[in-house]
Amino acid sequence: MAVAIRPWARDLLYCWFHVLGPADWFGGGDDVDAFLKDRFARWLIPLGTQPAESFLNDPATARAAILLFDQLPRNLFRDNPRAYRWDPLALAITHGAVRNGWHRTLSRDEAQFVLMPLMHSEAIADQRLSLRLFMRYAPGSLPFARSHHRMIARFGRYPHRNEVLCRDSTPAEKRAVAAGFSW
Repeated sequence: MAVAIRPWARDLLYCWFHVLGPADWFGGGDDVDAFLKDRFARWLIPLGTQPAESFLNDPATARAAILLFDQLPRNLFRDNPRAYRWDPLALAITHGAVRNGWHRTLSRDEAQFVLMPLMHSEAIADQRLSLRLFMRYAPGSLPFARSHHRMIARFGRYPHRNEVLCRDSTPAEKRAVAAGFSW
């Protein structure tokens, strides 16, 4: 029996991949943030309390949930700890989607966003998996996956998050951020 995609998920996937594009995804800005806030902010908190398994009934809902919990907070809560609040949920959904093999049939654009929580993770095991999967399914983003992996391999965390998360930075971390390792 086929599972129907939820309306919020259909709308988010359409907006992300057909209204917005790479310049919006990675360049962002106030207009993109306002658009996403207006359309989708109302879903973030109520859906963000559900377990990952509730988004793993179909591939499209999983893709949309990953966007909702990984990408949207980064747009809606720039320079705020809430930007990372839903990372564990997005990561759990990504792991479920990968276990189900759903990343294998996606376009490269879609695959990169399904895999992105692995890149955003501060766990080295996720970073290693990120490298393997980006190499095969979203090779255009592999240089970014490699640079993220290097930061976690070196520091065990992302130094550019330290200030907003009230973590002390080491001198080496400060140098890394000053050198441009802040995404």
